[in-house]
Amino acid sequence: MTAGYVRVSPSWLALREPADAAARAAELVEHLPATGRWVIHDLACGTGSMGRWLTPLLRGPQHWVLHDRDPDLLEVAAANPPPGASVEVRQSDITRLRPDDLAGATLITSSALLDLLTGDELAGLVSLCASCPTLLTLSVTGSVALSPADPLDGRVAAAFNDHQRRGGLLGPDAVEAAADEFCRLGAEVLISPSPWRLGAPDADLAAEWFRGWVDAGCEQEPELADEIGAYSDRRLAGPLAVTVGHADLLALPR
Repeated sequence: MTAGYVRVSPSWLALREPADAAARAAELVEHLPATGRWVIHDLACGTGSMGRWLTPLLRGPQHWVLHDRDPDLLEVAAANPPPGASVEVRQSDITRLRPDDLAGATLITSSALLDLLTGDELAGLVSLCASCPTLLTLSVTGSVALSPADPLDGRVAAAFNDHQRRGGLLGPDAVEAAADEFCRLGAEVLISPSPWRLGAPDADLAAEWFRGWVDAGCEQEPELADEIGAYSDRRLAGPLAVTVGHADLLALPR
């Protein structure tokens, strides 16, 4: 398997971490089977925000194995470990993992990953994870609602979603594709919505998200450029309220 490398900055991950924590579907954690000791592999861990969110929700000692392709992000993650847990870091391309790389795992998890994979990459990853409880959070679903509504919202959203599917990436189709693949391999699958709900307290994150959303839409549909300046000015002139659709998926081997 091969994948395009999407590099993200620690500052962006720090900005979104509180919103991610508020959005994740904590009720899915209640369905995890009890275990004497957790060995948790966090795939494409970034700065380790998943561990900082999940660790307090699990009972028992925890050892986290943090996988990421970016050594700078791994350095930040190692310096900010999940509270009370032991940690090891591994520089890994998660599209090239082998079964031995996940040996001994009692839980596999990831955040904001699935929509960045192609169908073949997803199938390969699911085949590695299907025998272990797997919690995959914050995959985009393609739904965006801005308030107040603007006539250009739908066109930008459609262009952004097409951009997310470029080069065969799954984008907003990833959750459904992952569920189908886990079910095909005999797992029980639970899905819960996990939308960002951004308002005035999240102004910096909402503005940064909006700029990236618009830029991707214009890259996909250059004809938007004639209207996007005035649209952006309208949107960023005051507080921006937006709901960005995500979904969390839990797969449990039968």
